Amino acid sequence: MSEEKKTKVTIRPERCKECEICVANCPTKSISFGENMNSFGYKYTVVNDDSCIGCGICYVVCPDGVYTING
Repeated sequence: MSEEKKTKVTIRPERCKECEICVANCPTKSISFGENMNSFGYKYTVVNDDSCIGCGICYVVCPDGVYTING
């Protein structure tokens, strides 16, 4: 029986303002900016689920509430 992969972090693209605080603080460097832009003209972050450990640092440091940690 194969194990189903779960997403550890969900992002809200419309809240991202490209401040880079989460990118700088991610211990596994799992957060980067994608190519797509939100309606405010900011490139928003994407999370690499393969390397993300679900530590929640992005949730804590983000001033705009972009991240939700999925338990």
